[in-house]
Amino acid sequence: MHILGIGTDIIECLRIAQMIERHGELFIRRVYTELEISYCSTKSAATQHYAGRWVAKEAVLKALGTSWRRGIRWRDIEIRQHGDRSPTVALAGGTRDVLEQSGIRELHISISHCRSHAIAYAIAEGFGD
Repeated sequence: MHILGIGTDIIECLRIAQMIERHGELFIRRVYTELEISYCSTKSAATQHYAGRWVAKEAVLKALGTSWRRGIRWRDIEIRQHGDRSPTVALAGGTRDVLEQSGIRELHISISHCRSHAIAYAIAEGFGD
């Protein structure tokens, strides 16, 4: 397999905290899946985890070679955490369509965050030219 795309994104955690404070559940439910909400809300630094998932979703879109366009929703990209293992990506809807049309077979994601910032990298692998 070859690397077909890479993506990265960074955000100040304060920006996500402000969005949550300003819009509350409306914002959270528009951007995050039930699984992501369940994971982040159990953490003592929940805002950092929400910010990490935000940038991971942005990085995945960049690795897929697309942007926010008609048919792609925030909740179509789900970042899953399985115990102590690295996070994984699950796609649905418009992002799943892009994946299937692009020849991408596997997505890798790495997320880091601290009190001030969250950053993510995504790599798309497949059998492209």
